[in-house]
Amino acid sequence: MSFQKVLITGTSRGIGLATAEKFLSTGHEVVGIDILPPQKEMVGNWQFFNANVAKKESLPDISNINILINNAGVQDEENAIAVNLVGYYNVAEKYAFLKSVKSVLNINSIATHTGIELPLYCASQGGRHAYTKNLALRLAKNGVTVNSISAGGVITDWNKSILEDKKLYAEVIGETLLKKWADASEVADLAYFLTVTNKSITGQDIVIDNGEMASYNFVNDSEILKKFNNSANQK
Repeated sequence: MSFQKVLITGTSRGIGLATAEKFLSTGHEVVGIDILPPQKEMVGNWQFFNANVAKKESLPDISNINILINNAGVQDEENAIAVNLVGYYNVAEKYAFLKSVKSVLNINSIATHTGIELPLYCASQGGRHAYTKNLALRLAKNGVTVNSISAGGVITDWNKSILEDKKLYAEVIGETLLKKWADASEVADLAYFLTVTNKSITGQDIVIDNGEMASYNFVNDSEILKKFNNSANQK
C-alpha cells in the first residue's frame, strides 16, 4: 500500500482528531486545518494550519493532496450554515479538484436524515448530503470516489453535557438498537475504509448510529404484535 497525503478539517478534537490519529498511525502524511490546535500532541508525519473554513481566504494553499476529509463543523445555530455548509463548499472547491486527489469524504450527522436537531443545524446537514452527491457527479470523470458518513451519537468532548448526565445519557442510548454510542475511533476506521480501501463506492452516505434511525420506538412485544396483526386482518 502506498502512503497518502491526507487533508482533514476540524482536527482539534472529536472525530477529526481521531481520524487524523488513525491515518498517522498507519504511516500516512496528515495535514490538519482548524481554528484551534489539536487537544493532544500529534505523533507522525503531521502538519497543521490555523484557518476558519467559513472564510475561504483563510484556507492555505496545499499541494499533492490524495485524500480530502471534510469534517469541520459546529452545533450552534448562529454559525451552522456558515461553517457546516459554506465551509464544506469552500474546502471542497479549493482542494477536491486537485489532480492528485483520489478520494473525498464528508462527515455529516444523522440529522441529515432525521431532522431531529435545531433547524439551521439540520438545514446545514441536509445541504452537506446533497453537496456530497453533487461532488460525486462532478468528480467522477477524474476517477475520484466521493462519499459521506452520517454519524449518530458519538462519544466526544462535544457531547460532554450528555455523557456526564447519567439519566439523560441512558435516555438517548435507549433510542438506539445496540444501547450504546459509537467511539470516535469507530468513525475514523470507517473513514479510512471509504478513502483508502474502497475503490468502487461513490455518491453514498453511510450511517453509523448503533441503530438509532432503525429504532423508531416501535412496539416489540409479541403479544401486542399478535393483537395488532389480528386487528389488521379483520378489516
